[in-house]
Amino acid sequence: MTHNLGNDTMTLAPAANWTGRAFTWVVIALGLGTLFSGLSDWQSLNTPRGYLYFLIALSATGVRVRLPHRHGPISINFVFVLLGVLDLPLSQTLVIGASTVLLQGYIYRFDRPKMTPPLLYQVSATAIAITITYRVYGSGWLSHEELHSVYRLMVASGVLYSMNTFAVSAWAAFRAGGNLALAWRELNMWAFPYYLAGSILAALFHFSQSLLGGQSPVLLLPFAFIAHCASHSYLGRLANQKHHLERMAELHMRTIEALALAIEAKDHTTQNHLQRMQLYCQSIGQDLGLPPEELEALRAAAVLHDVGKLAVPEHILAKPGRLSREEFEKVKIHPSIGAEILERVDFPYPVARIVRYHHEKWNGGGYPSGLRGEEIPMGARVLAVVDCFDALISGRPYRPAYSMEQALDKMAAESGASFDPRVLESLFRGYRDWEARLAERERLHAVVERDVATELAQRDRAHPSLAQPPGRPAFSDSIAAARQEAQLLLELAQQLGNSLHLDETLSVLSTGLKQLIAFDSITIYVLREDQLSPRYASGDCASILLAREIPVGQGLAGWVALHRSPVVNGNPRVELGAADGVRAGQLESALALPLMGVEQLAGVLMLSRRTAESFTKDHLRVLLTVTNKLGVVVENALKYEQATASASTDFLTALPNSRSLFLQLENEIARAKRVNGTLAVLVTDLDGFKLVNDRYGHLEGNNVLRAVAKALRMSVREYDYVARMGGDEFVILMPGMKPGDLQDKVAMLDHAVSAAAGSACPEADIALSVGIAQFPHDGPSAEQLLAEADHRMYQSKQQRKRMRRRAAAVGFDFERGAPAGGTPGFPR
Repeated sequence: MTHNLGNDTMTLAPAANWTGRAFTWVVIALGLGTLFSGLSDWQSLNTPRGYLYFLIALSATGVRVRLPHRHGPISINFVFVLLGVLDLPLSQTLVIGASTVLLQGYIYRFDRPKMTPPLLYQVSATAIAITITYRVYGSGWLSHEELHSVYRLMVASGVLYSMNTFAVSAWAAFRAGGNLALAWRELNMWAFPYYLAGSILAALFHFSQSLLGGQSPVLLLPFAFIAHCASHSYLGRLANQKHHLERMAELHMRTIEALALAIEAKDHTTQNHLQRMQLYCQSIGQDLGLPPEELEALRAAAVLHDVGKLAVPEHILAKPGRLSREEFEKVKIHPSIGAEILERVDFPYPVARIVRYHHEKWNGGGYPSGLRGEEIPMGARVLAVVDCFDALISGRPYRPAYSMEQALDKMAAESGASFDPRVLESLFRGYRDWEARLAERERLHAVVERDVATELAQRDRAHPSLAQPPGRPAFSDSIAAARQEAQLLLELAQQLGNSLHLDETLSVLSTGLKQLIAFDSITIYVLREDQLSPRYASGDCASILLAREIPVGQGLAGWVALHRSPVVNGNPRVELGAADGVRAGQLESALALPLMGVEQLAGVLMLSRRTAESFTKDHLRVLLTVTNKLGVVVENALKYEQATASASTDFLTALPNSRSLFLQLENEIARAKRVNGTLAVLVTDLDGFKLVNDRYGHLEGNNVLRAVAKALRMSVREYDYVARMGGDEFVILMPGMKPGDLQDKVAMLDHAVSAAAGSACPEADIALSVGIAQFPHDGPSAEQLLAEADHRMYQSKQQRKRMRRRAAAVGFDFERGAPAGGTPGFPR
């Protein structure tokens, strides 16, 4: 309900607490008693002036003057109440006042057809105010002859103003649970000059009777109408100017908010964060009684307080762990930088001071200036509390978000140290209400967005040419995505260079790319001569992709390798083959790029998805940024693998070398000790190999060694270990081999070696001398076992030589396996 005797800006809703309800009914009871008491001494409106005042008052009920710098209008009915005080009995004045209140309540609040408590309260408060004003005006101390009637009327106007505004302020204070004096100052203090002006207007009407007679009010009505029109025109211009200034101020603030959101989107700041900062800062500022200029400054500072972070490197702001001392010193410059930026804007209120000092602490331990206590501007103290609270309830890369209760507990521990206790108390009192308001705003915003989306969809169906491209992100999302992309690319580049192990590097690459580009399968090929060998695969069809080598020039990856050119949305099914057509149907599009090393192709990277046309040129742009370095990393990792392999692998035979042999032998001995098992160590030597080198050259000898090494590897169990000791000596480790099976195994090895050497060099006559040592029977250490096996191998070799000499003595060709001049194939 709105008060009809002056202040119409306050709408009175029913009081929510029992104190307010009790006060309401007390006022209603007193007011109705006063009204009925005044009406008991009724005097009929038997004069033209009384009827005229009554009719004019009722007619003027709909006339309300809008004032500059106020959100609502003011009624002029209080002027007729003052005229009644001057010229009419109390009963008639009460009728005029109560009638205008009821009529205004029905016109503007639609409370008809029943009498509601707010309307009863207003009528009652009006009756009390009129009665007290009437009594004060007619009191003895104001009836002195030397006191002019105008002054008496001004005093009466002040009383009427006080009573009316008290009623409105008391209702508002009881309803909100606030302070009565604060409510009166905010709601009604501005109206006092208009009451004084009304009293002068009433005096002019009253004293015009001495000049123009009893009909003076009627004669003055045209002048009053002209004055009203002039005033309405003037106030209208003021209102238009005020509206223009408000729109410019709002546009200014919206510009600030948009720029702040664009800047802080780089730090994943959301609009909810900005709304919370503004709402909390303004609410606390109002609770602490800050002046309007300070509130406006606080509103702007709430969204611009971190603008100085533009001068802080992003890798520091996004660091997932604790900052170093040097990094924190770099962060500490942002309040000063932000203030210097904002000083150039020339705000009409002190925004820069708030931003500069919002990291100061109550005990003087803050930065940049070490201010303490009341030296810190109040706006900066408020911003410090709100900024800390919002930071605590928001997640960070190095910690999860705190609950509101946890955040408040941590801040309470800093009361009087980091924060102004009064500001903290205000936060504790109001944060639940403010969060509820934010939630309601968010709900309404979601409803509006849904309605707008529905309307745009209907428009797009009706006018397809106006439709926006699908998936177009909001500007803040684009900024945040750009910042996230830069950060992820930086982290990925650092991780790619941390290891020379190719498998580890490719696994890191797969994990990092997943955060940048969505894919269902990733395959990385390395170039080996003219074949693309799959080195890493993950996701759909990974096992199939790992099992297939692709010739350069064939398939999607082969085409990319041949032409050194990327392919966007190619067909990945060609890499899987017709036999896997069912499973290949899972993948519909692929993005493949060559991985270039320093001078030549190192491999191919291929990402695949289940949906067609899934990749864009923007995805290609991101991958090109990665592959520029990845190709060199893959090339270096392959060289490292080759170098590592050459240190542990025999270059000629591709078997482990002596260094690897000793390491493996130590491991096998340790394993045998743990399981209480056995280990056979076979040291072998090729008989007749020197003749091959002497007769046919070392190249032919190398072919024989390679063939023998392959035969040995194929003739032992999968878990046996074959190594080249050096020259034509090979060592075989056979864990768990039973002694009774060893002679058969040696005979099989001898036969396999002879056949392999004969296939490599048909003229060669190669046999295998073998010495065997067993753990633990022949020794507990690797050196002892190798020495014993080597000794027995030489014994076997010497025995073979003696057999050759005996055969030669009786005319047996040992090399041909037949009697001299006889038929080959004779038993050896």
